Amino acid sequence: MEQTGIVGLGLMGASLCKALKAAGYPVLGFDLDESTQKYAELTGTVDGQLTEENIGQCDFLFIALYPGAAVDYLREHAAMIRKGAIVVDLCGVKRVVCEPCFRLAQENDFVYVGGHPMAGREFSGIKYAKEDLYRNATMLLVPRESEDLYVLSRLRDVLHAAGFAHVTLTTAGKHDEMIAFTSQLAHVVSNAYIKSPTAREHMSFSAGSYRDLTRVAKLNETMWTELFLDNADNLCKELDGLIHELTEYRDAIAEGNADRLKTLLREGRERKEEIDFK
Repeated sequence: MEQTGIVGLGLMGASLCKALKAAGYPVLGFDLDESTQKYAELTGTVDGQLTEENIGQCDFLFIALYPGAAVDYLREHAAMIRKGAIVVDLCGVKRVVCEPCFRLAQENDFVYVGGHPMAGREFSGIKYAKEDLYRNATMLLVPRESEDLYVLSRLRDVLHAAGFAHVTLTTAGKHDEMIAFTSQLAHVVSNAYIKSPTAREHMSFSAGSYRDLTRVAKLNETMWTELFLDNADNLCKELDGLIHELTEYRDAIAEGNADRLKTLLREGRERKEEIDFK
């Protein structure tokens, strides 16, 4: 079984460790936080520590760090990575990560593929890691335009072993454009929505709608600040569009314009039905 190394043992990285170990893969892991590293070793989340001495033994290397830290780690360790090894990051933005990492891979003769697992939890940290976090999830991959199909096939095998049901290939630009809408905008809206003074009095007055809309308000502000700013152009475009739409609804309500409001609501319902039908 091919040797796997995982850098960053938070929720995403440690969950990948658990999933791959359960599938029979030997897993070395590294986390800058000493207590997290010890916890991972004591609980059997990893088989041992990933070090500068053994990183060259890894056939696959997954980097589960914030975008800037992921690029820095790869830059510092690129010369130690085995020739032909496959390196994948798990960052939530791709343009700022893929560009320098593709270059580092070419210069050091290993393979780099950008990655983003479509899975997660409201909680962070190794103690919330789950072996089945990626079960039936989709992994977005950003390969080089001319990437060898054999490389992608090998990577798919590892990802399927970890529980991923689907692998979608895309470009860094398309990824960041879409993720601004499907993920980042939702986190901004949820985080802003919960700031209403009325939220403090929601008990006994809320049900599914409140829970659904506020689920991702409890976020890691350090990580999401970096992700938002790394994708500011796409996210601001989505925010501008949402503000425009909300203003339309607000004005119709304030003016008591029932016809306009009914039209807006119908348009939203029809758009949802159209999207779901596809």
